Amino acid sequence: MITPDHLSKGDRIAIVSTARKVSEAEIRPCVKTLTSWGLEVVLGANLYKEQNQFAGSDEERTLDMQSMFDDPSIKAIICARGGYGTVRIIELLDFTGFIANPKWLIGFSDVTVLHSHIHANHSIATLHAPMAINFVDGESLEDLRKALFGEELSYSFSSVPSNRNGTCNGEIIGGNLSLLYSLMATESQMNSDGKILFIEDLDEYLYHIDRMMQNLKRTGFLKNLAGLLIGGMTDMNDNEIPFGKTAQEIIAETIGKYHYPVAFGFPAGHMKKNSPLILGARGELFVDDSGCNLKYL
Repeated sequence: MITPDHLSKGDRIAIVSTARKVSEAEIRPCVKTLTSWGLEVVLGANLYKEQNQFAGSDEERTLDMQSMFDDPSIKAIICARGGYGTVRIIELLDFTGFIANPKWLIGFSDVTVLHSHIHANHSIATLHAPMAINFVDGESLEDLRKALFGEELSYSFSSVPSNRNGTCNGEIIGGNLSLLYSLMATESQMNSDGKILFIEDLDEYLYHIDRMMQNLKRTGFLKNLAGLLIGGMTDMNDNEIPFGKTAQEIIAETIGKYHYPVAFGFPAGHMKKNSPLILGARGELFVDDSGCNLKYL
């Protein structure tokens, strides 16, 4: 796995939107924070374009990302927001410049498409972390700064009864469950064997969580994991006739026959605290009744 160079003061960081449209007011806090870190912020030429729900056309969004991939002076790219749209441009992107000059790709949610595609095809570490529109929680932002500048990063969080105790290590992969499900059987699907898989999701019906988990199980994606890390399962929905299980119970049931460590409640996903994860980095997950730890090796 290739790790992009960590940032130094004076480095250039770009903001682009691969999905939903954004406004200047929504991006302003991010620009202010990145500047306070000593970084030079570069905005995509089409960042504030609008085409229905998208930040401009597929071609305009592709052009913004492509220009940042190809510019060796850009050391990191933070996606403006999620929503939907990244999958529409993934096959339009040429990763040649990105491979020649690896740089940090930052985002979550819909940006899972980029994380997964890069991990599967180019073995370059990326950052599952707050996007430009999410620069609100100070603790998460400080952890993002640490990750970008190469400072030590580790996490401790509470244990819950549905966990499965144990210790494991492996490359950390994953992202949004709905996006991982949508990428199955495409060239953007990752190999999960021996990896620590992270999943999170937002605003899904419980039966759909079950359908996605059943798909991941049937494809073998869950079979040979080193461990499973579950973040926020936020604002779940149910039908008039209840499904009968919570998202956490659905996940626990689906992976019941496997024996790797499982930790629920990692503070990342669609929530105020969204702890950055270095996807592709090797980590160690410790799960015990007294608490859970995740550290990088």
